[in-house]
Amino acid sequence: MNRTLFDRRIFITITGILLLLASNVFAQSNDDCLMCHDDDTFTTKKNGKEISLYVSGAKFHSSSHSKLQCTSCHIKFDPEAIPHSDDLTPKACGDCHQRQITKHLFQPRLLKATGREKEKDVNCLNCHSNHYPQDPTKQGNKWSAENIASSCGECHTEIKEKYLSSEHYSAFKEGMLGAPNCLNCHKNPIAAVHSTQDTASVKIAQEKLCLSCHLDSPEVRERTTPSAGFITMYEKSVHGSELNSGNGKAANCVNCHGSHAVLKSTDSKSPTFKQNIPTTCGKCHSKIANEYLGSIHGVALKNGVSEAPVCTDCHGEHNILKHNNPQSPVAFQNLSKEVCSPCHSSLKLSEKYGIVSNRFETFNDSYHGLAVEGGSVVVANCASCHGAHNIKPSSDSTSTIYKGNLVKTCGGCHKGANANFAIGKIHVLRQDKSEPVIYIIATMYITLIIVVIGLMFLHNLMDFFRKSKIKKMKQRGLIREERHGHSLYLRMTLNERIQHAALAISFIMLVLTGFMLSFPNSWWVSHIRDLSSDTFEYRSLLHRISAVVMVAVSLYHIYYISFTKRGRQLIKDLLPRYQDIRDAIDVAKFNLGISKLKPKLDRFSYVEKAEYWALIWGTILMTATGILMWFDNTFIGIITKLGWDVARTVHYYEAWLAFLAIVVWHFYFVIFNPDIYPINLAFWKGTISEEEMAEEHPLEYERVKAQQKSEHPESK
Repeated sequence: MNRTLFDRRIFITITGILLLLASNVFAQSNDDCLMCHDDDTFTTKKNGKEISLYVSGAKFHSSSHSKLQCTSCHIKFDPEAIPHSDDLTPKACGDCHQRQITKHLFQPRLLKATGREKEKDVNCLNCHSNHYPQDPTKQGNKWSAENIASSCGECHTEIKEKYLSSEHYSAFKEGMLGAPNCLNCHKNPIAAVHSTQDTASVKIAQEKLCLSCHLDSPEVRERTTPSAGFITMYEKSVHGSELNSGNGKAANCVNCHGSHAVLKSTDSKSPTFKQNIPTTCGKCHSKIANEYLGSIHGVALKNGVSEAPVCTDCHGEHNILKHNNPQSPVAFQNLSKEVCSPCHSSLKLSEKYGIVSNRFETFNDSYHGLAVEGGSVVVANCASCHGAHNIKPSSDSTSTIYKGNLVKTCGGCHKGANANFAIGKIHVLRQDKSEPVIYIIATMYITLIIVVIGLMFLHNLMDFFRKSKIKKMKQRGLIREERHGHSLYLRMTLNERIQHAALAISFIMLVLTGFMLSFPNSWWVSHIRDLSSDTFEYRSLLHRISAVVMVAVSLYHIYYISFTKRGRQLIKDLLPRYQDIRDAIDVAKFNLGISKLKPKLDRFSYVEKAEYWALIWGTILMTATGILMWFDNTFIGIITKLGWDVARTVHYYEAWLAFLAIVVWHFYFVIFNPDIYPINLAFWKGTISEEEMAEEHPLEYERVKAQQKSEHPESK
């Protein structure tokens, strides 16, 4: 406090006490004054108007000033000077009640009040009277706690009516500890300032005033529903942060909940009642509120649909965050899953209002949805197509998803979009019959995968048990084991090993990065995503680099088998023949124990040939569909959205078929095969042993041996 002001107040207080003592000693008694002034006919004239000088003795003696002398307030009294009005000097209330006046924001003389009804000059006498002030601590008096609302309401009529209808008054009337009356709130000097003053200091004071009960008072917290954590969320919200940063336009408690007419959110008159939320938020966000009221959600709310979402359903209540905050429900990466999904995946709402309940499922299964889950911040989410506040049905010509507007909507991301972008269902599930072409392709592939991989697994299982049995019998000496030399036989040249390595690495990277997109929430993907916030961009880049490497290796392989002698012999040996069918049947008979004679296989058996040509077919198909998906802007404009979905479906299932074939078929024969285990190192060394040659490729082994004998007859 200013030192000069403090000294002045001390001086006034001491002077008032001395004058009071002097008046009590020298002045005549109150009864002397009341001899005249207790007469209700006693009047005088002032400025041409007759003024009553009547003072009720009975009322005065029952007032809180009854122990004072009349001259305590009417100083410079001369009993012989009658009339003596000109000699009296009125004493200021503040001379005695300095502390109370300062507390209530009054000045010693007059205060310019800011009442809601009208501005007027207010002083102590307007509330407390002059001759009959009452003790506010005494029950039943005018300014006692139970009557203060009515007393203030004598001037503040409209505000009184609002307060009397509020939850605060209901709690106060029921005697609940901590329930506020007028003074509980307005005794705060800063918060008492009229709430329409949009200054940060006033609003912060109002917020702290509300929190003093709703957060700091255990009695109040016990009777209110919101938890302390929920209440304190306001401080970290966009409103609280802006307000504490000095933005006086930011909303505080009063802006949303009101000041005097604070009501429960279940009360239809409350500004936080669900149907009133758009109007309450619209006080600041008028443009957005108008957009919302014209949307399908706003129209539904107006028609009485209580489940229709309002501002707080999407943005939150106390914890409203900026849309670019990763923790906000309306943040780009959270919007579809946290805001749109709860309603548009609801079976209850689907049954009640006919809403299609699989919209989020179909979005989540699309490239857009998978990319969002994978961490992309540039791909489309629900709001990208449907809008945020102005969401309208596709039948509305002003809707962003109206058929005539789809090209423009798609063109927001896909530059150069044309009418073909709108041909085909937008929300598609691969197993949904609503899009027959996609459904048929998906069903065919699922059947193919089950049959092919199932037969592969069954074939390898029989092979494993037969070879394991033979190996155990050899170890026990039940079967004579043929002795072989230590010669090494060339299986893969350096050129071929480099091709194989490039193909294997690119294939593994394609599988990993491809399934990272298809299963973004799987445990192994989540660990990779935790490494960097840019994981999705790196995933996409690696997938495309790996695809380019595989295509480049494939093109080189075409050159290799076309223009090199060994390459031409390689493709010649890999060509399917009728004997391959006979070999497969004979191997099955041998493994089942039907035949005791193991068939002799050549350089490439039906196993390697099936794998090689499946790889050729798969590479062509994956390359073609991958290019269509990579350059989506160009190819959707040519093959339509439906055509692109077909390519995506084929790409997805072909990837599964290739991956499972490698794991079940290739890995078995080069790793888990009992005759090879723990691994066939031909891919690394380029050679295999004479024993492996004789066991796995006996026809080639015999042919090589015969050739060696013919070339070196002396070594016979």
